[in-house]
Amino acid sequence: MHPEILRELTAQRGRDLREQAHRAHLARTVSQGRRAIRRHARHLDEDDAFVVPAIPDYVDGSFRSEAPVPAARHAA
Repeated sequence: MHPEILRELTAQRGRDLREQAHRAHLARTVSQGRRAIRRHARHLDEDDAFVVPAIPDYVDGSFRSEAPVPAARHAA
């Protein structure tokens, strides 16, 4: 076989192997990341949950003491 063709085939094989190794590395990284997310989600407590801050009802920052139930709307 001609040396240039042999050299090109060897280089192509090397590129293919590097690409395959890169894809395998990405798959392992994604798998480990998803596993870590699942592991962390399993250990979350209610204390760690996000608490929504109270939003004032009025512009002056006061809160309504008892919220009245809105009346039922009637279709026209």
